[in-house]
Amino acid sequence: MINATNFFQMKVLIHIAVISLVFAGCANKHATGETGESEPEDSCELVAKEVLSPLPDTVFPSASVVKHVIDIKGDTSASEIDNLTDLYSDAPGALTFRKGVFRQADFGGRVSGTPDTVVVDWVFETGVDTTRTAYGTWTGGTGWTGQPLYIEWPDSCIERFEKLGSTTPEFSKKEIIIASLSGNVYFLNFESGKESRKHISVTNPIKGTPSLDPTLNGNLYVGHGIPARQPFGALTINLFSHEVTHVFDRDNTAWRGWGAYDSSPLRIGQFLFRPGENNTLYKFNVSAGKLTLHSQLRYKINGAAPGIESSMCAYLNYGYICDNHGNIICVNLNNLKPIWLYKLGDDIDATPVLEIEDGKPYLYVGCEIDKQGVGEAKFIKLDALNGNKIWQTALEGKRVEVYNKHFDGGFYASALPGTGNCSHLIFTNCVRNTRGQNGEFIAFNKKTGNIEYSFPLKYYAWSSPVGYLNERKEMFILTGDTAGNLYLINGISGDIIHCCSVGSNFESSPVVSGNSAVVGSRGNKIFKVSIK
Repeated sequence: MINATNFFQMKVLIHIAVISLVFAGCANKHATGETGESEPEDSCELVAKEVLSPLPDTVFPSASVVKHVIDIKGDTSASEIDNLTDLYSDAPGALTFRKGVFRQADFGGRVSGTPDTVVVDWVFETGVDTTRTAYGTWTGGTGWTGQPLYIEWPDSCIERFEKLGSTTPEFSKKEIIIASLSGNVYFLNFESGKESRKHISVTNPIKGTPSLDPTLNGNLYVGHGIPARQPFGALTINLFSHEVTHVFDRDNTAWRGWGAYDSSPLRIGQFLFRPGENNTLYKFNVSAGKLTLHSQLRYKINGAAPGIESSMCAYLNYGYICDNHGNIICVNLNNLKPIWLYKLGDDIDATPVLEIEDGKPYLYVGCEIDKQGVGEAKFIKLDALNGNKIWQTALEGKRVEVYNKHFDGGFYASALPGTGNCSHLIFTNCVRNTRGQNGEFIAFNKKTGNIEYSFPLKYYAWSSPVGYLNERKEMFILTGDTAGNLYLINGISGDIIHCCSVGSNFESSPVVSGNSAVVGSRGNKIFKVSIK
């Protein structure tokens, strides 16, 4: 007899394949906007060559405690995702947090030989917002998670930007997009670090990572982090008109009042999925410059409505969200029904990472030490199809009070799956707070959960590590800490090859291209570094 789990496994074996995407070129479709002017609807749309079938709508007993409401705002007959192909896999760059729907940070970093140094190529200074808010002054630079986006624009898009007149003489094919704590979105020439276009003000500090629509329809999705001004919510910027064209303001139906959006949205099929810190997962229909709400999921567990600060990862039509009460929930993205629940026990801000191993999808994620009296942080591997625990490893740590402010221990960083000679490992940073505010870099064995090696960092780290392979498939890792240090690490041995003091505070995670990385720091500085 075939049970649900075996059926899932059969589906996975059918669906695991390399799906290629092709550029269709600049489309000639036009749509009439609210102004009455005719605007191109899509630019360099990515078209899938293969259509995948969804995973089944099976609900496991663990999900029975998830008391939920699903509000359908759009056409119920159009709820099914029209194509489950990963739109980010062949997109020309890194267009969302940790690059794609799996959140694996598979940026394709490359180095030659054995690198031994980190060189600063350029430094860009953002504006600074000195507005005093109820939550402090946020100045500029980038915060957590704050990853830049990297894009290599096709010629058809470049022509449209140049006709608009928003570009500077520094505009080029390779562009970095920075969402800053200053409340501005910046566009930088990847090679020079100079502004390639005029920046766009979104009025409030941005802490999370934006997303660029992988169909290249011009939509840039940005979430406010701190309510310095109203409105406060989530935004769509149309890069072809170079302006904010859609604001999703406070949702009065939400079960939690905090309306920030630190999560980096995902485009899957014709929909955009955006988790909010107001306890709601939103599903939007996408058009050029605008989103239309299709449906939304609100939930409570044991009477509480937690917020979602981490980014969702996805496998076909299954989405995986983590919240600040330690819940890991699998959701069927076709109808927003919970599939399974796993309770890790404490606040989860790190983004879950999905990895395909032996034809099956698995999740990796760690929690913080937020609750008083808890003395360990947990890092876990789950079967992504049913939520069953494969292994769990706990690390000693604690929450500490410094100048009347608490600092949680545990995992803020999102994990980095090893590749090449480190394909059996998965790496991450952990805040220990056992000797002041100390941190640790850790390599777990993917099969067993055993710690293969670890070493102390000079200070605690929220930033997520990134990887590079050389021509011998040897893996090297770059990571930063909140004291502004960057570490270059030999992935297989754990040896620190090079450590240098660069920024003031690397809370943000880097984006990678070639042998380089771009990463922002608290204060007002963005750095491009090269691994040599």
